[in-house]
Amino acid sequence: MKTVLLAPLDPVHDNAVKLLKRKLSEAGYDAHAMPPGTTPEEVIQRALTLKPAAILVSRTLGYKVAEILSQLVDLADAAGLRDATRIGVGGMAITREIGAELGFDGCFVGELKMNAVIDFIEGRSASQTARAFDEITREKPDITAGYTYRFFDPKIESYLNQITDQILSAAAGKTTDGIERAKIRSEMLEMDVATRDHRGSPETRGKLLARYITLCDSEIQAFYKDGRLPAGVRWLDRAEIDRVGELFPSGHEPFTPLRHNRPKPYFFSQYGTGCPIMDVYHIKVAEAWGIDGVFHFDPSWNAQREGLLEGYLTHEHDGTILTLENLSFIRSFLEPYTLWNVRGHRGLNTPETQVLGHAAGADLFKINIPYGSTAGGTDPQRLLVDGVYSLKLAAQYKIPFDIPGNDELSGVPPYKTFAGLLIMMSLGLRLGARPIPKPLLCYSPYMTIHGRMDDNMIDMNLAKLAVWRDIVDTPIWPGEPVGFMTHTPDRVQSALQTSLHASLAAAAGVDAVTIASSDEAYSKGPISVQARVDTLRAVRDQLRFQGSLQASLSPAAESIKAEIHEKITATLAAVAARGDFAASIYEGLLGSQDDGLYPGRVGAGTVRGE
Repeated sequence: MKTVLLAPLDPVHDNAVKLLKRKLSEAGYDAHAMPPGTTPEEVIQRALTLKPAAILVSRTLGYKVAEILSQLVDLADAAGLRDATRIGVGGMAITREIGAELGFDGCFVGELKMNAVIDFIEGRSASQTARAFDEITREKPDITAGYTYRFFDPKIESYLNQITDQILSAAAGKTTDGIERAKIRSEMLEMDVATRDHRGSPETRGKLLARYITLCDSEIQAFYKDGRLPAGVRWLDRAEIDRVGELFPSGHEPFTPLRHNRPKPYFFSQYGTGCPIMDVYHIKVAEAWGIDGVFHFDPSWNAQREGLLEGYLTHEHDGTILTLENLSFIRSFLEPYTLWNVRGHRGLNTPETQVLGHAAGADLFKINIPYGSTAGGTDPQRLLVDGVYSLKLAAQYKIPFDIPGNDELSGVPPYKTFAGLLIMMSLGLRLGARPIPKPLLCYSPYMTIHGRMDDNMIDMNLAKLAVWRDIVDTPIWPGEPVGFMTHTPDRVQSALQTSLHASLAAAAGVDAVTIASSDEAYSKGPISVQARVDTLRAVRDQLRFQGSLQASLSPAAESIKAEIHEKITATLAAVAARGDFAASIYEGLLGSQDDGLYPGRVGAGTVRGE
């Protein structure tokens, strides 16, 4: 057992020393703490008696820092302690420059990590550490692990089976330009690999690309044929791209997770600044604050075009242009434990998004036919056929898909949104995929108009989470993001609301939570890193404040839960009785014009026989 001497070279502040003594004792060290007001001479006298492996001193107050610390180092040298004893320094008044200039063996700046202290005492580098204490291990989790997807409500399960049969029957023998492009893109990717291995030919790829172009809109065709970029889009030059790698060297130890003392939830942050380089900056900031995952979303105009671009591209709108090059560039900077979701739940390129996402190394997809064909603007019949094919790809690639419930932001009541999520879950399960429903925790237009949160925001949100546990054994991931519609131009208020929603979800035992930058709704331009940190800091502090406390449903929440469950059942019954899933969406069974949803028009009339 090694001996460690702890000394506060400070007249009053010794909290850090007390904390270190407890943690070092728990780790098996013989830790001795001296009281506040200890002088350098007293530290050396005690060290000559104890003969410690290390002396750790702290200094909080700023006056006479250099004088006091240099005196300690000089006395230690004169007493011959430096041959067998390492001396480290830390505290609010300490900088790395001070520690190095005065000759300390180690300097601890910022948040103190116990593994770094252990490394110092043992005289080893961080790369050699066994991480026996305060271990930071970050592994990429599987959010769906351990769930059976068994339904507890046989009536709902029966309706879902009927609706799933309807969807698969409607999609059978159908195709679209989007599906055909996805098939060609898969061939092109295989040909790219073959060409690199000298097994393929550029001529063959050229023929595939020519076929691909015939299935694209005129604006996308102009890009490939004439090199014309869409309005507001420009190429990234090589210097811009290469510069990013110089800013983010690899090899550091894993970042501490954002969550406090629970194994879950995993926290996700969305990006999509319009520029993949800016995306990387935001991702690395979020990772440094302990985020577990991020997800990519494409711009609205991109989703409403037939065909995708190629190359390193940036543009002046929100959402980053979805190309294999952009995706691969972003993916290359992610930490090995960071989950990466590529969103393709809407638009005319949904199938191809899965192909490119898989090729770039995505861990998760995002697919939701009802949302994409109403709040996302895509024709229901088109997205039904494309969506079924996309789910087959998710199953083939063995990549889980999440189902966003963002149609609530349009004013849809939660029971209609949840019915849509359950339909997507049932459909995905039938096709062999692994779904993750995402009930939205927010102050939605429906809540506002109908006064469902006038008293508090807790009862409704807890009821919306609890109803899932009554229906099916599934992971639950509130998003996208939580706290939306409560944001204000005041970033502090926005960060607070996000943190309250996130911590409530954590107390309810969910598996993951999506949070966003506090200025997302009001930035009027690129989201700022400062605003992103506002949210991350607020969530971390709120989780620390709350700890392992668990949430329970009040009588009011129990009543709301029962109401939602009953209305989900009625909604599914109506869709099953209609006998035509696309018609159910056109006719508003999963969200009507009164709710604020309108069937999408993009891609109407483009479904055809195979």
